[in-house]
Amino acid sequence: MSKAIFTDSCRTAVLTAVPILEFLFLLFILPLVACPLWGQAMQKKHLSPADYSRWGEVHLDKISSDEKWATYRMAYENGADTLFIQNIKTGQRHFFTDAEKTLFTQSNFFICSTGSDLTILDLETLKTETVSGIQKYAYDKQTDQLIILLDSPEEKGMLHIRSPKKAEGTAFKNVSQFALSPNGAMLAFTVLSSSEASAAVLSLKQPKKAKWISAKNAEPLAGLTWEKEGRALAFLKQSADQKIKALGLYIPTENRMYELEPDSCTDFPNHSSIFYDAFSPIVISSDLQRVFFSIKKEAETAENKSQSDVQIWNANDKWVYSQHKTLESFDKMPKIAVWNPAGNHVRQITTNELPLLMLTDDMKYAVLSDPARHQPQFEAQDVRDFYVMDLTTFEKKMLLEKHVYLPWALNPSSSGKYFAYFRDNSWWVYEFATGIHKNVSEKIGVKFSGKVQELVPESTYGNPGWSLEDKEILLYDQFDIWAVSPSGSTSRRLTKGRELGIKLRIAPQPNRLGAKHLYDGPVADSFDLRQELLLRGSGRDGKTGYFRWNSTSGEKAVTYGDYYSDELNYAPKKKTLFFREQQFDSPPELLSSTGTQGKKSFFKSNPHHKGYFWGKSELIEFKNTEGRSLKGVLFYPADYDPKVKYPMIVHIYELQSHELHIYDNPTYQNGAGFNITLATAEGYFVFLPDIQLEYQKPAIAAADCVISGVKKIIEKGIVNEHKIGLIGHSFGGFESAFIMSQTDLFAAGIASGAITDLFSHYNSIGPRAGDPEQWRYSGEQYNMGGSPYEIPKLYQANSPIIHAPKITAPLLLWTGEKDPQVDPHQSYELYLALRWLRKKGIMLVYPKAGHVLIDPSQQKDITIRTLEWFSYHLKGNHSYPWIANGME
Repeated sequence: MSKAIFTDSCRTAVLTAVPILEFLFLLFILPLVACPLWGQAMQKKHLSPADYSRWGEVHLDKISSDEKWATYRMAYENGADTLFIQNIKTGQRHFFTDAEKTLFTQSNFFICSTGSDLTILDLETLKTETVSGIQKYAYDKQTDQLIILLDSPEEKGMLHIRSPKKAEGTAFKNVSQFALSPNGAMLAFTVLSSSEASAAVLSLKQPKKAKWISAKNAEPLAGLTWEKEGRALAFLKQSADQKIKALGLYIPTENRMYELEPDSCTDFPNHSSIFYDAFSPIVISSDLQRVFFSIKKEAETAENKSQSDVQIWNANDKWVYSQHKTLESFDKMPKIAVWNPAGNHVRQITTNELPLLMLTDDMKYAVLSDPARHQPQFEAQDVRDFYVMDLTTFEKKMLLEKHVYLPWALNPSSSGKYFAYFRDNSWWVYEFATGIHKNVSEKIGVKFSGKVQELVPESTYGNPGWSLEDKEILLYDQFDIWAVSPSGSTSRRLTKGRELGIKLRIAPQPNRLGAKHLYDGPVADSFDLRQELLLRGSGRDGKTGYFRWNSTSGEKAVTYGDYYSDELNYAPKKKTLFFREQQFDSPPELLSSTGTQGKKSFFKSNPHHKGYFWGKSELIEFKNTEGRSLKGVLFYPADYDPKVKYPMIVHIYELQSHELHIYDNPTYQNGAGFNITLATAEGYFVFLPDIQLEYQKPAIAAADCVISGVKKIIEKGIVNEHKIGLIGHSFGGFESAFIMSQTDLFAAGIASGAITDLFSHYNSIGPRAGDPEQWRYSGEQYNMGGSPYEIPKLYQANSPIIHAPKITAPLLLWTGEKDPQVDPHQSYELYLALRWLRKKGIMLVYPKAGHVLIDPSQQKDITIRTLEWFSYHLKGNHSYPWIANGME
């Protein structure tokens, strides 16, 4: 049952999101004793493991259309998940446990599901209604109606169409599934009983007038799919054994049905059948002239299959055997076909030779590619040939030959007129109608590529989308957003980030998970540049925030400063923006702002934080030996005393200075075994230096940057230079293992999930996808620029295991036994080298574990052992037998 909570002024001061029992204690009991004490100073205490469970993470969820209400979640490591709904003006809160699929209606109701219960909260009267036994529900904004499919014993298969306010409405029996059109207002559903199977379509403006679109029979229907504007509906007819017999298309405005039956269609591909699953969607073009669907070849007969199970690895195979096994041969993959309903013609689009497909938005052109033709390849990104197919004539021609495949830099325009790609350090646009390629960025005079991705030296800054009607393509440089005509004749810089020293990017849409995709390509976003854009900004000094931009006044900050801002959210009107802010020593807080009246906080997580000693963070500037300017973050010990020189733990990977303002909950549940807050609570400085990797010197450059950064901290005179530890995981583990052999700065080190031998790793198979690991050594991660057969001395110079004899300090190694990212044998090799060399070292192997630890008990174990390892070597606490035995 849903619970509503009301607060007065005293209770509001102590109300917070904590595990439910503690929440109720704080809400109803604590105010009675605590209010008289609020004026007194609170005595702080040190963190202890018993306190960790009090901490949770807050995340913004939804905003009501009138901007008066917000929902947010508090999640805890024990699995408790509490959803709060709060009136921004009055502070009044309600909470629900384990709530999902939340939404605000146009008529000022809040809806959420909890298990099989649907809760409807009237935000005017604060009364709730619970609908039990739901299977699925949806909400239509256009008509302000709920569609609820019940699965209770009493009303199994009952479909209710009703307003949020009134339970009365329209109902249909024996409904097996429904689909609301993407733009709303149209609903399709199927009915299935022991005697009939049929489908209906209705307008939600007249829900009682359902149009039955298929003859009643005993065969079920599946795959209900709307055209994106609700102009047509596709569905599948199945036989009793669930094989697909036909594909149907219904056009409501014409009351017309089209049907594709493979057996009676003369040009349906031979020996194939219609195939459908979550990864093989049905897609209807906007002009209703094309329906895209998947087909699959009939299965091989037993007589045609090989009886031997031996693996045959041919040196001249395009892919190694393990890749074939993981990907399966392309001839076994479903292929995409297109059906023209008016003429009842079918053409297969993808083939074994060209199996991958990108569609333009108008679906008049297909871009096809083959990742196999130019194999074998040994680069980070493979080279492919791309072809364009006219889906009216089905003529095909070369689009791009031997083009580096960068999925984030291949973009059909939002209206379907153009195809954008990045090549030779420039953005190019291809016009489908004319077949002309234009370099649109070379005349602008700025660079559109740089350091963007972790462990990748350089890549494009990105293309967020297009303006309306494809009039301009939007491009990012290091700081700004550009709008460039598809011909390249005009360009304009929309923002002034370079002058401000702020990187400005179009802010992600709320509640959207990742980019949109269709088949094997992206779906471009479209932006109206006559309207306001919301931007996120980040500075080299660690500041972040959000901006409003318009074509007249440019960008104006809504919030920007020394904190980490994220989770931007808003209602359709966007008058008020909602977001989350945090600092390392200040828990995440939810705020709102109109941009003119400043910021208003409406919820601050973990208020008990104030009762504990906590560290602080500081941005550090330093240079390596080559004079390159670098940054790092220094975290101070909790209850810091400037008169004391503290031990320090140095955590490394590549670029970490963006962690400056991240609040780190104290917890034992750490996948890589390290938690900054726990370390600072234990009396350590923690330093995160940025590392600038260099060509053919991945390990050497890392050592230079880390050692230079540590020396900069030592110069401050605040750390005990003889009690410094080093830790890194994955690529950071590789760096740690190497650096421990290059300096005596570190009293102890940890290298986990590490690659330790570049020679053996180069000629190994990646456990996850079965790929040869050679790709990591070209333009990514190790960036060696050649094989170990061509430049063996450079591989030796950067390979940790070669330098193992020079390791003088104790080294802890750990790995997951089933690590799919880095072969555990890489840790075994260094362990065996240390053992043979009689070095001080210990290796931990976690059974059945992967690259990062998922099991909470293993997470706790490695976190505790990490703290114990540094306590032993940096604090002289020798009370840990598992370490003492290894140090004898």
